[in-house]
Amino acid sequence: MCIEKCYFCLGPIHPGHGMIFICNDCKVFRFCKSKCHNFKKKCKPHKVRWTKAFRKAAGKELTVDNSFEFEKGRNEPIKHQNKTTDVMKKTEEIKQKHQAKCIMNRLKKNKELQKVQGIKEVKQDIHVIHAPLAGKGKQLEEKMVQQLQEDVDMEDAS
Repeated sequence: MCIEKCYFCLGPIHPGHGMIFICNDCKVFRFCKSKCHNFKKKCKPHKVRWTKAFRKAAGKELTVDNSFEFEKGRNEPIKHQNKTTDVMKKTEEIKQKHQAKCIMNRLKKNKELQKVQGIKEVKQDIHVIHAPLAGKGKQLEEKMVQQLQEDVDMEDAS
């Protein structure tokens, strides 16, 4: 169970209670009660007598108070915004990976189909295909013999 803090008075906000105010720049402010909506009137928390910020400024609050995190409370909406942008980037990466995987699967199926079709063609037209060196064995032997004879003739002439 996550208990959040009020942006104005830093009091706890239990789940299902309080109000949320969202600005145009996607900043989220949470308030525990309507009294804390003085934020909309641009009142400063350290000038309102019942807030923890006022008690701290007036020296009435303990100096070592873990619940007094005025600056941290002000930065929470920005942290929340950063988290959402990080999540959006991660989901976009996952989506791109998924699309690439689907494309590769389609290409793989196409390659398999082409391979099967190639094998069919080879089986049908096997009589047309000749081995590349089938008739050249004898021709190579004859060329070698001719070159040897020419070399021998050249040596005799010298």
